[in-house]
Amino acid sequence: MTASEPVYSPEALKAELNAKGWRMTPQREIILSTFKTLPEGQHLSAEDLYGRLQEQGENISISTIYRTVKMMARMGILRELELTEDHKHYEINQPRPHHHHHLICMKTNQVIEFKNDQILTISQKVADKYGFKVLDYQLSIIGVSPEGQRSIF
Repeated sequence: MTASEPVYSPEALKAELNAKGWRMTPQREIILSTFKTLPEGQHLSAEDLYGRLQEQGENISISTIYRTVKMMARMGILRELELTEDHKHYEINQPRPHHHHHLICMKTNQVIEFKNDQILTISQKVADKYGFKVLDYQLSIIGVSPEGQRSIF
């Protein structure tokens, strides 16, 4: 596996699903494939994913999409992100060196991704102190961008 390759392949997902008594469905494979092919930095809500799949001619119900992205987030395959909108966004969960965080403008909904290894180090130390096994690291800083400040002040 290269440093930029996502952790989960269809085979890895199938093995994990089978271990839990579930099966790999064509819909789950399509959803995984869609997230794996997103450009870096792009996030999709369940609704965005539904629209994208409809445009591609895939007939997957919105309820199946909601269940699948939630399941994949619980399994650690997807990262669930709470951005400024009223719904969650998802992205493929990359290996640790690719973890990033988000700076979010409340006024313009602009999202800037950034990396900071100190955040990862501190998070791991806190988790170790309390005996937690870390599944994900996320930091969202919510504020108002320079563009947003110009429109409110």
